[in-house]
Amino acid sequence: MDLFSSTISDDQTPLAERMRPQHLDEVVGQQHLLADGCPLRQIIEADQLSSLIFWGPPGTGKTTLAQVIAQSTRSRFVFFSAIMNGVKDIRHIVSRAKEDRSMYGTRTILFVDEIHRFNKSQQDAFLPALEKGDLILIGATTENPSFEVNAALLSRARVFVLKPLQHDDIVLLLQRALSDPRGLADQKPDVSQEALDHLAQLAQGDARVALGNLQLVVETAKGKPIDEAAISQTLQQKALRYDKGAEEHYNVISAFIKSVRGSNPDGALYWLARMIEAGEDPLFIARRLVILAAEDIGNADPRGLQLAISAQQAVHFVGMPEGRIILAQATTYLASAPKSNASYLGIDTALAEVRRSGPLEVPLHLRNAPTKLMKELDYGKDYQYAHDNPTGFVAQDYLPDQLHGSEFYHPVDRGYEKVMAERLAFYRQQAQQPDEEDA
Repeated sequence: MDLFSSTISDDQTPLAERMRPQHLDEVVGQQHLLADGCPLRQIIEADQLSSLIFWGPPGTGKTTLAQVIAQSTRSRFVFFSAIMNGVKDIRHIVSRAKEDRSMYGTRTILFVDEIHRFNKSQQDAFLPALEKGDLILIGATTENPSFEVNAALLSRARVFVLKPLQHDDIVLLLQRALSDPRGLADQKPDVSQEALDHLAQLAQGDARVALGNLQLVVETAKGKPIDEAAISQTLQQKALRYDKGAEEHYNVISAFIKSVRGSNPDGALYWLARMIEAGEDPLFIARRLVILAAEDIGNADPRGLQLAISAQQAVHFVGMPEGRIILAQATTYLASAPKSNASYLGIDTALAEVRRSGPLEVPLHLRNAPTKLMKELDYGKDYQYAHDNPTGFVAQDYLPDQLHGSEFYHPVDRGYEKVMAERLAFYRQQAQQPDEEDA
């Protein structure tokens, strides 16, 4: 099936499709890729294509760029949807591409929309044709290709990252749709600048959403003037761009955690609000706060973990929307608390030692001796019970002989951990005295 063989211009076709650019100069946005001298523009204008991956959020122009390439290339251009087609269809396309190349010297460019919908083994079906040069692949994906595209396929393609359109870009597209005969010009809609700005804001960088909303608002207005109030009345607020199974989910939770770790409650509350507004599972947020309380605050403020656990239980008990208040309290407390990752570093250091040195023997004095035989073998011999000393501390080794003197926990000089550091320094000093006396 050839891509974009004709452009249907009737009222039943969505406005976004009717307004899709036909030429490179009509494309709005993505100037980091399409400005004069930029690599992608040069590749398209010279018709010197190699395999490409277009990666970006919905409505940023991935399919539009494919259409521009289809209009400008001398190669046979084939559209392929990973949702509608399967591996059998790929084999048919590859077979014809090989035939066209050998018989007519014609290149075949295959545009695969939603390429991430194919699993890694299905993507392998493209590889032989790419390696032999029978096929040039252009893939479009909203998902991070590092995770969703076969490594072998990714290594043979150049990735271009498309960004959400800027506010002014969206406004320009809306103005073009109002004045272009392909769009809404024949209806002569009366749309205020404030209304256009509001539509651009609601679109969140998605041209398809912006044009779809404009079409709905104009059809609903039935010739009446359209202002910001009319748009608010007609449209429901669009859910924030936040796919709980995709990259934006991880980007936002990463920004949230890093804001708390960085002791910035304002940033933390903003990213918390983003997750709440997008419908994130509140218990997922609470679990992340529990982990953070131990990893990034630790003993600098032991109450942080207690509060995080209490918040998790309270959110589970109360539910939403009131749970937002509990999450906000926990977030602001943890963001404002003194920070220490000493426990986190300590356990990772100890784990690294265990993996390096293996299962070293437990010193005899630390072993349990529940039987007579074990006692005869000196299990537990010379163990000193700390509570027998008035100070509650006795100097003895608690590590295997090979690790004598090793230290894994290094408290920081912040919060309550500063007090702990002073106490441990005293204990460690006391522990070294017998060695000094022996010397």
